[in-house]
Amino acid sequence: MADESLRLTVLGSATPFARPDNACSGHLVEGGGVRVWVDAGSGTLAELQRYVALGDVDAVWISHLHADHSADLLTAYYALLYAGLELSLPVPLFGPAGIADRLAGFLTNGTDRSPVESAFRVEELYDGHAVRVGGLTLRSRAVAHGMPAFALRVEDEAGRSLVYSGDCEPCPSLVELARDCDLFVCEADGAGAGHHSAAQAGRSAAEAAAHRLVLTHVGSGVRPEQAVAMAVAEFPGDVAHADPGLRFEITRRSRTPGRTPTSPASSR
Repeated sequence: MADESLRLTVLGSATPFARPDNACSGHLVEGGGVRVWVDAGSGTLAELQRYVALGDVDAVWISHLHADHSADLLTAYYALLYAGLELSLPVPLFGPAGIADRLAGFLTNGTDRSPVESAFRVEELYDGHAVRVGGLTLRSRAVAHGMPAFALRVEDEAGRSLVYSGDCEPCPSLVELARDCDLFVCEADGAGAGHHSAAQAGRSAAEAAAHRLVLTHVGSGVRPEQAVAMAVAEFPGDVAHADPGLRFEITRRSRTPGRTPTSPASSR
């Protein structure tokens, strides 16, 4: 990858199921010479290929095992093994404890366990997990979602940072992880156990002193522009909604995001 800037592309932000023109939760993070698929909700594998060939993904990171954040791992498994891709296997997969057995349980059709590890090199997340992927550092913190769930902080060697909440209610570990980040992508599925409302997302961003806020996974009862207005009332920085196809360049100064035109899958 010649361009070493850090960027995030929204593959989808729908909840709790994919909609026309909007997949479930998924993002492509590019920087440090690598590409990381962050959450693999329903429909995101197809959207991922607008920007990068599956064989050019360097790692996959999964926040938790609800289907709207992980279901496309099943399709990716078949693609990695049987689509004739020329790539080094297995692909690093970072996810909650038990992710390999969960995938195998879906894929197995008989007494023998499906060989998930032939496609993915699984490394289970824990609170404080950190790993280097190319020029990026991925740090994970456990967050409150009523099941094992993690938020992610990605930093490049220039010190630029983005934080993704996964699904969670407001909690100290998320604020600590997002402290002074350049871009904070926070879910806003609605007030209640396990989730942020848009206003709560604004408050979490303000508590963390984040530079910019992107609302994702907004509940169907709230229009994106309403969610943004709720967050703006709580957060003094720039706020945007995670429309599918938006690409956010990560900088230390505010920049208005622009829609990235779709293009054929690329290869390095």
